[in-house]
Amino acid sequence: MAPKVLVSDKLSETAVQIFRDRGIDVDFRPELGKDKDALAAAIGDYDGLAIRSATKVTEKLLEHATNLKVVARAGIGTDNVDKVAASKKGVIVMNTPFGNMITTAEHAIAMMFAVARQIPEASASTHAGKWEKSKFMGVELTSKTLGVIGAGNIGGIVCDRARGLKMKVIAYDPFLSEEKADKMGVEKVELDELLKRADFITLHVPLTDSTRNILSKENLAKTKKGVRIINCARGGLVDEEALAELLKSGHVAGAGFDVFSVEPATENVLFGLPNVVCTPHLGASTSEAQENVALQVAEQMSDYLLTGAVTNALNMPSVTAEEAKVMGPWLKLAEHLGAFIGQLTDEPVEELNITFDGVAATMNLAALECGAVAGIMKSVNPDVNMVSAPVVARERGMQISKTTQEASGVFEGYIKLSIKTPTKERSIAGTVFSDGKPRFIQIKGINIDAEIGEHMLYTTNQDVPGIIGTLGGILGDHSVNIANFTLGRTAVGDSAIALLYVDEPVKESALSALRETGLFQQVRPLRFDV
Repeated sequence: MAPKVLVSDKLSETAVQIFRDRGIDVDFRPELGKDKDALAAAIGDYDGLAIRSATKVTEKLLEHATNLKVVARAGIGTDNVDKVAASKKGVIVMNTPFGNMITTAEHAIAMMFAVARQIPEASASTHAGKWEKSKFMGVELTSKTLGVIGAGNIGGIVCDRARGLKMKVIAYDPFLSEEKADKMGVEKVELDELLKRADFITLHVPLTDSTRNILSKENLAKTKKGVRIINCARGGLVDEEALAELLKSGHVAGAGFDVFSVEPATENVLFGLPNVVCTPHLGASTSEAQENVALQVAEQMSDYLLTGAVTNALNMPSVTAEEAKVMGPWLKLAEHLGAFIGQLTDEPVEELNITFDGVAATMNLAALECGAVAGIMKSVNPDVNMVSAPVVARERGMQISKTTQEASGVFEGYIKLSIKTPTKERSIAGTVFSDGKPRFIQIKGINIDAEIGEHMLYTTNQDVPGIIGTLGGILGDHSVNIANFTLGRTAVGDSAIALLYVDEPVKESALSALRETGLFQQVRPLRFDV
């Protein structure tokens, strides 16, 4: 059956057609974005939800989304999506951060010109029949110092455009390396220095706990007299009350704002000030950008629902279509290893270390980690997946670490999980053979070679004669057919294990009979999603 996608906001017909062309069953119902009750009634039928800003994906809505696997926002901002609730529900949240980069950067540059030359006021004055040429004395951008707060995708484009205007560009961005700054032709500085030196300041950072009010009253007071401030990024980055006072006093010469702390902004302390240019969140509002993000969201959702490729996800690692093809068996191996640990562990896992060896260490480790954690957590909650499992693990206090190393054995690569509980430690390792099938290769330090089946039986015992006969005899007596039988031991007469691949679930009567022999320390039926 084809995956079903609901488009609950206005999206271009071209994007809707992409879903159809890719074999997705799509319903285009933009009226639902503003009708939360109707959306809640409909959402249970869909695997994917494509939205813009009107649709609110709340915890309450997600309770009705019984089949939902992915929510994708055509645009950058996902403030209208409860990402924590979505993660707990196992729903991937995607956005399209690159479709409107140029458009937003150009809007910031346009706002700089508008503020520098007082264009909106001059236009209104001239339309009114006035000729106030001397009133609108502006400043040039050439040779001025532009301070860019956030030199990422959009900020980087602004830096490039500003250099083309012969501005001197300084940038504050904790994630910008000196090498990258040199390549961009900008000077990397600390925030205080940027505030002191910049003639124009433009913000291009997301709204997070660390960036909220980054231009606070205290920081605004550090700015150069006559500075002009542009915000086309996110409302909440600037203390609007403090900025209004500095605009009135003349310390700040002008401001251009496309975003506000409360939106829709029908009133704001900046409105009506003569040296402020305001626009209604138009940063991404060009026909090219709207089309680009719509097409991207359709392609991203289709890729995920059809191939498992994850692009621009905010709550799980991205996995390209190419990676998905190569990593598929390794991802399945990570899940199987985790499932083995989870089904054998009756206590909370306090620590998990994942060793990636050889070829496994060159893959998307974040995705493999999510797969392993999902395998473990499914023993506690069968409904978890790669999205929700890390959230559940963190809530339970699991500490996760990774180790990578070059190929260190006879295999091209392997993955090993080592866990610690309040009373014991346990480990298991596996690899993927050339046939693409995952195998268990080590349990508790004992080397084995075990094919993985849907139904398996794991036993531990002291290495004594008769174990194989006892296992085979009891299972045969209870009509359990063995497809594959793997044995291993640490040394003669020491600890030994057996891992059996059987055709069907082992009956409780057979398990009881094995335990009653007194030969086995552990008798555990296992199930794997193969």
